[in-house]
Amino acid sequence: MPVQHNIDHERELWDTYAQSVKDKVSDSEPVFCWTQYAGHGPGPELLGAPGTALEIGCGTGRALAHLAQRGVKTTGVDLSPVMVEQTTRRWGPAGARFVCAEVIQHLRDSPETYDAIYSIFGAVWFTDPEKLLPLLAQRLNPGGVLAFSHPPAIPGAYGAQGMYKGGFAGRAMYTYRYSYLPSGWEERLLDAGFAEAEARVLGAPTPGHIGTLIVRAVVA
Repeated sequence: MPVQHNIDHERELWDTYAQSVKDKVSDSEPVFCWTQYAGHGPGPELLGAPGTALEIGCGTGRALAHLAQRGVKTTGVDLSPVMVEQTTRRWGPAGARFVCAEVIQHLRDSPETYDAIYSIFGAVWFTDPEKLLPLLAQRLNPGGVLAFSHPPAIPGAYGAQGMYKGGFAGRAMYTYRYSYLPSGWEERLLDAGFAEAEARVLGAPTPGHIGTLIVRAVVA
């Protein structure tokens, strides 16, 4: 049975998250890192040398600000109005633009195209790839790059996975994440219209700790 996302419910969840990182947004500096470990793994070079970039599920906005400081015309989309208000206030003066929207609807409604689209533990992890990936391919300029990262799938647990937030007591707050093996992501990207796709799991800096799935795909 297909997952039915409740956008209002999920917006409330991400508003709660935005409130929890309010100080982190206001006091942070621009940084671009694909992994959950500071200083570990590749940087923005995975995007090539884009003139324009879109981050989906942009969260604290620090990666967008990093690109904006390098002269990239940047746009971030996030479901949480609380987060967008915070990031616009913090990073808008640096040249980053933020839009409050549900990512599927935004991609369907907006005519804008980009040299690069990316997601760092963001919307790619939380959006049905069968709906999302073809739209991303359509919004990339020729030769454009899609790159994203999030934790790798737990062995044997693939597809949509329910995810409670804020613990297991109190009012239920939950969303869904989508997990596949690297080969599963590559297959889905090629089916969605990408000409090339490469997915891998980068090991953690400490042996035995959780690695990071890193995916890069290119349109013709």
